[in-house]
Amino acid sequence: MNVLIADKLEQSGIDGIKALGCKVTSDAAVAPEGIGAAVGTSGAQVLIVRGKKVPAAAIKESKGLKLIVRAGAGYDTIDVPSASAAGIAVCNCPGMNAVAVAELAMGLLLACDRRIPEETASLRAGMWNKKEFSKARGLKGTTLGVIGTGSIGRELIKRAKAFDMKVIAWSRSLTAAAAKDLGAEFGGNDRAGLLAMLAKCDSVSLHVAGNDGTKKLADTQFFGAMKKGAYFINTTRGSVVDEAALRQAIQDKGIRAGLDVFENEPATPEGAWDCPTVKLPGVAATHHVGASTDQAQEAVAAETVRIVKVFKETGRFENCVNALALK
Repeated sequence: MNVLIADKLEQSGIDGIKALGCKVTSDAAVAPEGIGAAVGTSGAQVLIVRGKKVPAAAIKESKGLKLIVRAGAGYDTIDVPSASAAGIAVCNCPGMNAVAVAELAMGLLLACDRRIPEETASLRAGMWNKKEFSKARGLKGTTLGVIGTGSIGRELIKRAKAFDMKVIAWSRSLTAAAAKDLGAEFGGNDRAGLLAMLAKCDSVSLHVAGNDGTKKLADTQFFGAMKKGAYFINTTRGSVVDEAALRQAIQDKGIRAGLDVFENEPATPEGAWDCPTVKLPGVAATHHVGASTDQAQEAVAAETVRIVKVFKETGRFENCVNALALK
């Protein structure tokens, strides 16, 4: 079986796939629009990507392809409807990076509270301004709203509770009993419940999937319901937030934001990028690196190998996100 790895993957994953007896072509430099041609040249039945987009045109060109593995959790970078129409399974690696993302969310929360980026910038500029930065709320006893209670949201709840924070949880599939099991107050499972929860929270963190149902979930109404001076954390997908509404809330309500993802992220790993949101005071920002720890990437690589192994040996698609569309 031929496998094309068209993105970065840990060496343990590459070696593991080769150990299955697969012929592996690894080309992390291939552009999204060149994936179809690369599939044809390699004769791949399996395509593995990490964060690279797999557009409809590339899928249409990918003759003989049976499986696309997203070496991560979110799969909004892959045109799943086009894959389904072509009879190609799309599988992901859910939960493997949950701890890493939850750790970054907690770090961004602390950065907002203690204004760590601004303090560092001040010191690097040769300024000593202890008076300005000797003010912080502290997290103990404050209320964190966790929006989305999948694997990442649950890991964040554990860490927030270790900081003696009170947690309110909201998710479309959440029940009061499930929230209690998580050690959180039930914040509801509809829009009205979400808005009511926001009014109680000193900070909120988004952990929902990026899809049509969550597009701009955090909009003007959302930010209008938040407390003045509250902290807003997003480590999920940029599409979930209306950034113009967020900027307005930062300016009008003193909202502080910790952001790992953005509406219009660059398609390349390096280069110039102008984002008005990150220039505002009170914003701590990172480069969409929530899942980028050694621990998380090794776990993702191991799960990717397992998915390929099961497909090679049994023809089954593990963690298939478009299984119903293939029937």
